[in-house]
Amino acid sequence: MAVPLYQAKSEFFRTLGHPVRIRVLELLQDGPLPVRDLLAALDIEASSLSQQLAVLRRTNLVTATRDGNTVVYALSTPDVAGLLRAARRILGEMITGQRQLLGELTAATTAVKEVRA
Repeated sequence: MAVPLYQAKSEFFRTLGHPVRIRVLELLQDGPLPVRDLLAALDIEASSLSQQLAVLRRTNLVTATRDGNTVVYALSTPDVAGLLRAARRILGEMITGQRQLLGELTAATTAVKEVRA
């Protein structure tokens, strides 16, 4: 039985629900990187990185190639980088909206204090 599209999307976004996985994808936006470079940039244990890379490989978000003793990871498609850019834009809009709301709340609080004084 086929998985409904909404369920497949949910599982896809769940895969992105770990900060290390997001950071790995961000690092790979500029091009393929060997594991040693990912480790240096992330400052986590090799076993933790290996576990997160395995999840990303299983879901085909990244590819791995061997160059001698070095394993190099890359985004499986440029669409992954596009998704990360879209997420950044959405978060920016959300934060801007929250700042505006905070400004309105601050102004309202100040106005109430002035009326009471």
